[in-house]
Amino acid sequence: MNADDRNTLARAHVATRLPAQDLDRARRFYAEKLALEPVDERPGGLLYRCGTTEFVLFESTGASPGTFTQMALTVDDIEAVVAGLRGRGVIFEEVDAPGFRTEDGIADIEGNYPSKGARGERAAWFRDSEGNLLGIGEPVL
Repeated sequence: MNADDRNTLARAHVATRLPAQDLDRARRFYAEKLALEPVDERPGGLLYRCGTTEFVLFESTGASPGTFTQMALTVDDIEAVVAGLRGRGVIFEEVDAPGFRTEDGIADIEGNYPSKGARGERAAWFRDSEGNLLGIGEPVL
């Protein structure tokens, strides 16, 4: 195996997949609550783009347990984003976990990955119409 073979996945594009038991309901939630519209679709799937990344909502008979963050979005102003989403009816999770706790839906988290150049992160979580747990984060420089 040469070096190029070992790095194939390191150069790959990553896209999240989120299950939806009711794809029409999920489409409405993402449009009405998150102001996101699919850029493409096929039977049983909706493709969304945010910046240079993408995610897919796919019709599924299964569901995620919603016990962990399935997708996270990085924003520049978490307070403004949370306020805007709340204004559209998004309900944020209140979290009390070791190392952090939310206040008014936003947690201050110490530490971050050194390569990101931040000393911490502010974060908030909410569930979509299908029970998927989504996160929003703002690096603290």
